[in-house]
Amino acid sequence: MEKPSWVPTLVAQACLCFSLYLAFQLGQPQKPMYHGTSGTRPLDLYFISVGGGFRPLNQQTHLLKQMEKVVKKYKAEFVVDISDLGKDDPLMQNGTLLFSSLKLPWYTTRVSERHGGGYFQKKINLPYEKTLDVIVVDTGLLQGTGSLGGFGNNQLHWLKRTLETTSSNWRIVVGFHPLAICEDGEEGMGEKKVFESLQLIFMKFEVNAYLSAQGCASSVRRHSLSYLGNPGQMEDGFLLHRVSTLEIVTYFVSSGGELVHKSVLHQRGKEIM
Repeated sequence: MEKPSWVPTLVAQACLCFSLYLAFQLGQPQKPMYHGTSGTRPLDLYFISVGGGFRPLNQQTHLLKQMEKVVKKYKAEFVVDISDLGKDDPLMQNGTLLFSSLKLPWYTTRVSERHGGGYFQKKINLPYEKTLDVIVVDTGLLQGTGSLGGFGNNQLHWLKRTLETTSSNWRIVVGFHPLAICEDGEEGMGEKKVFESLQLIFMKFEVNAYLSAQGCASSVRRHSLSYLGNPGQMEDGFLLHRVSTLEIVTYFVSSGGELVHKSVLHQRGKEIM
């Protein structure tokens, strides 16, 4: 008995559809693998820091989508936005809209010259009754080689009082400007220290880390203070931080969603088991 004439046609169409589906799937970009960690640690706190500022819309959208994936995977609890624009930063404005369903707080820096009030402290609870201080300063009020104005001095006094009275186990200070900038010299590229008043305060009150825009290096440790620099506005990467009772681990997340670099800050006087 002969097969109906429409059977070969139907089989050919099915094969063609399957071939097109397979080709489409193979041509799709693969999901990035967020490797470099052994998975989330339920007792640790995760947060993200990112360089703010203006970007082309497609670049900004890509960056925010990558951040959203990391936030969901690691259950990050807040975002630190390193920007000179404060609440007017476009990345923060669009990010808070995108992450509105996640109810994720954004904390941002700003740079001002005449007005105070751009500095604040956030105390975050950690397991085992430990706490983390995120202290944001307005480095715009501290620029210059001469004497500081009234707003700058007020901020320094506030910072000293805050660090002197806090009992938090971790102390991270956040500002827009790096503490050291790159400059050309007779012996090539070198560092020039700026904001020396800040550095002296950090050393005196045992600040663990200073988080800012990227200076001469993305991650440097001097004495007991760690400097963590975020990528600039023209880059799509950001930093993922994992905070435990004994260490802070910082990962650089590339534009492809990969954890490509890691730095570890140990708590003073503690041995990592």
